[in-house]
Formats: sequence, structure tokens, C-alpha cells
Amino acid sequence: MDVKLKFLGGAKTVTGSRYLLEVDHQKILIDCGLFQGLKELRLRNWDSFPIHPSEIDMVMITHAHIDHSGYLPKLIKEGFNGPIYCTYPTMELIKILLLDSGKLQEEEAAFATKKGYSKHEKPLPLYTIEDAEKVFPKLHPIEMEQVEKVNENISITYFNAGHILGAAILKIKITGQYQEKKIVFSGDLGRFHDPIMNPPLRIPFADILLMESTYGNRKQLSNRPEEELGLAIRETYRNGGVAVIPAFAVGRTQLILYYLFLLQQKGKIPDIPIYVDSPMAINVTELYKNFGKYHKLCPALEEDDCNPFSHKNLHYYRSQESSMSLNAVRGDAIIISASGMATGGRIVHHLYHRLPNENDSFIFVGFQAEGTRGRRLLEGEKTARMYGIDVPVKSKIYYIEGMSAHADQDELVEWADGFTTKPKMTFLIHGEKEASEALANRLSEELEWNAIIPEYLESFQLFEGI
Repeated sequence: MDVKLKFLGGAKTVTGSRYLLEVDHQKILIDCGLFQGLKELRLRNWDSFPIHPSEIDMVMITHAHIDHSGYLPKLIKEGFNGPIYCTYPTMELIKILLLDSGKLQEEEAAFATKKGYSKHEKPLPLYTIEDAEKVFPKLHPIEMEQVEKVNENISITYFNAGHILGAAILKIKITGQYQEKKIVFSGDLGRFHDPIMNPPLRIPFADILLMESTYGNRKQLSNRPEEELGLAIRETYRNGGVAVIPAFAVGRTQLILYYLFLLQQKGKIPDIPIYVDSPMAINVTELYKNFGKYHKLCPALEEDDCNPFSHKNLHYYRSQESSMSLNAVRGDAIIISASGMATGGRIVHHLYHRLPNENDSFIFVGFQAEGTRGRRLLEGEKTARMYGIDVPVKSKIYYIEGMSAHADQDELVEWADGFTTKPKMTFLIHGEKEASEALANRLSEELEWNAIIPEYLESFQLFEGI
């Protein structure tokens, strides 16, 4: 039995995670994400898939984020017809995220047609809401730590990765004629001391390891990010402005709500309204009640006075009309809206209206990938182009360290040190080039690992004749 691996994404970039594992004639796709950020990366979403989707036997998803699951509707549209394995929370999150993704792409295509700023005569979405719905019947959920035999030679097990609700480390066990081999995909690893999510589990053994390296060159020095968040909100309040927080609907919004609740309870920020302007974030927040064993907040959600997702200052805005009404708010408020990198969604609407206002502020609370609007704003761009218009940047821009859902460099090395024996091959994925290289250096120096940083579309023979 021969085993090969090909990197269809997530190589020297933090986006488009897609890894093709070939076990003899079986073709397994691990993660199926959209490319985001730089235009040259986003264009890959429109390219022909490197292998015809009808040839893929099954897909295994580590977690629901769009850069890991967002290409699924296109894959099915192009001919994939197998099962999609994931954890139970990931299944529910995928439904929410893909519907939103399809809706956004339909809206962007329609808006581009209306305004005429697309180079294409008739701009089309990558996929539609209807395409997204065709994913749902193929989702095959399994419990964490439950061994699932997917065929006579291959079984899989998911282990908690932290990061977001339902995120998992994936272990694939391949039983050959002569040998048994284990391949581990870290997925995206969470923080070791996250206030909401449990820490990632340590895996004792892997023949082959694929390990994320998003924060491979950074240490998150701030242990009290809520204090910095409180400072930014107080400064904005004193200026008479509105504090706007771009936050991903999954994970980050819930963490921000937790911190804001604590800050208001302790009197460290003013007792002002908090608006969650993201239908998707609202739907995701409701899942935390359904999947209490996957996070630390279950006891707090049972108490009305201690629930960070339900209190007097918190207002959930679903409709477009209620979102538009926030334009009239001139001060003494906090708005949370998606997406977290300001690449799409309602946050673009708020940027368009509030960037020119020097009293308002935008508080970024997570990693901003290369090429995203959030990254450019943090780097000090003076104008931001939205809806075909260059909008002046006069509002204050903050960045809060320590709120990332990704393990930092020290935590990544600590997680790797949990292996009792060195993997025969370690691939560093899902990180920009500099991050992967920095992590590779530390793994070499401290653990004597020889990590490989793969190229896009590079292939490797993992095993022969097992």
C-alpha cells in the first residue's frame, strides 16, 4: 500500500487549507477551504480544482472556519459526491457559515453588476445559497475521541483542538498489509489558557504530522487583553465616539462578549449598549448552549445574571434595517460586526460610514492576514477602497494583542513537545512563509525536528509498500 500527500492549499499561507491524501486508489481531502486575502490567492478559488472533484472519495474537515470549509459547495457543484466527516458542532457551524458565504457572494456579484465596477460583463458568485445547501446532506458528524472506521483500511479520530467550537485535531490510522501508520493533522490549535475554549489535547504519537504555524513567529505577550480592550473603549467613549469591533462570527465574537460583560460588571467600561450586528454571530452564539461540553462557559449560561450572551446592555441585530439604523448612533455605544479581517459582511458598511469620523474607533482583535483590508488599516493606509470609492481613514485604529484563537509560538512548541517520539516527517502548514520558517527553526533547535515547509501543489511520497 502506497501513501502520498499533495498540498492543494494552506502552504506558505494562512488560507485555503486543502490537503490531498492518497492511500493507494483512495483519495481523501482533508479540509476544503476558500483562499482569502491577496488577490493572487483569491483567484485560485476560480481555478479548476487540481484533481477532478468526482475522483475524491471523502472529505474530512478539522473545523468550520471558511478557510477550512468554504470551498465545499464548489467541490460538490463540480462533481464530488462522497461523505464529509466532521464533529457535531462543526456540522452545525458549517451550515451557518456556508449559507452566509453563499449569500455574501450572491450579494457581491449583484452589487458589482449594479455599480459596474467589475471587469466581468456579468459577475457571478463562486457559489450560491442553493449550492451551499447541497453540502448539508453529505455531512457525517462523529463524536470527539470516537474511532470511526471509514473503510477497511482507514479509521479516523477527532480530538479537541481548542480554537473554536468543535475544532479538532484529526488522527488518521492507515492499516496496511504489513504495517500500521498514523497521520495527524493539527487543524488550527487554540490557546492553552483561553477563557472559553478548552486547551488543545496533546497527541503522543504520529508517523506524519501536519502542524499549523499561523503564529509561528509571534508570541502573544499580553496576558490581560481585556484591559487593553477596556482602555480602547474608554478612550473612544471620552472622545464621544462609537467603538466598532470587527470580529469573526465564530469564536471571536463570543470571546469579545465575554470580556465586555466582565468589564461592565466590574465598572471598567461605561454601562453603554453593545450591538451585535451579525446574524451569523447571533446564530453561532446560540450553539454554545447546545454544545456545553465543548467549552468552559456552560455553568455561566445557566445563570441569568452571569450569562455574557444575554444581559440588559446586549442587543442582537439581525435585519438589514436594524443594521442601517446604527448609522444614526453618534456615540456611547459598542458595535461588533463581521468579518474579523474586514474583507466582507456588514463590517464593510460600518467602515464605509465611520472611517471618516475622527471620534469613532475600530478595534481589531485578531490576526489580519496579508492582503486583507484589516491588515492594510493596521499598517496605516490613509484611504480604504470600498464599493468602488476611496474612503478617508480618520478614525482611530487599535489592535489588541492576546485575543487570537491561535496558539502562539511558545504554545505551538509546547504542543509539539507533547509527542513522545519525533514524527518521521513534519510539515508546517497554514502560516505565512516567515511564520513557518521561524517555527521550523525553534523546532529544530529545541526538539531536533527537521520540519518541512511545503510549496503550493507540492507532492510527497509518505510510505511505500506498507
